[in-house]
Amino acid sequence: MTTEADHAKQLVRTQVWDALDAAEAVHDTTAHGRIPNFKGAEQAADRLAEHPAWQSAKVIKAVPDKAQHAVRARALAEGKTVYMAVPKLATPKPFYLLDPNRLTIPPHEAAHPRTAAARAPAVEVDALQPIDVIVLGSVAVNTTGVRLGKGAGYSDIEFALLTEAGLITTDTLIVTTVHPLQIIDTPIPHT
Repeated sequence: MTTEADHAKQLVRTQVWDALDAAEAVHDTTAHGRIPNFKGAEQAADRLAEHPAWQSAKVIKAVPDKAQHAVRARALAEGKTVYMAVPKLATPKPFYLLDPNRLTIPPHEAAHPRTAAARAPAVEVDALQPIDVIVLGSVAVNTTGVRLGKGAGYSDIEFALLTEAGLITTDTLIVTTVHPLQIIDTPIPHT
């Protein structure tokens, strides 16, 4: 059953996807239906790396979306442990462990979801270390910090699992990397 809030969220997604497509700001044929693989993702990763919480972080949890590939690769290159969710959390061990000390391939390659699926061990939530920085993928985010994904709810489930396990604290930095067209000034419905 679609609620009024669901409808309003979808309108925001559509507006952002349309704006990205009109500006040719994504690498894919269209931004629609996905976390946008936006042009400038490498520069967004560079900006994130300037944040003091990133600089002191040892453990990163990052989404497997294409737009956050540069963030994952940078984290590995800087010696940070990266946890990346198994797509759709479809296994009893819902996270891949990307350990920079055990990489036998360059960080840029190891950060790809397909490579992680083939080479990185999947781990249970109980095996994870506390998270210093969480990097989410977003379709839209507003200036008050409310974000929208593509609507499947996997980031919310991951966040709940990690919070319940005590791996996220008030000191955990929660960020998203986006194209400027994905930042909106209007309220985003949220629960």
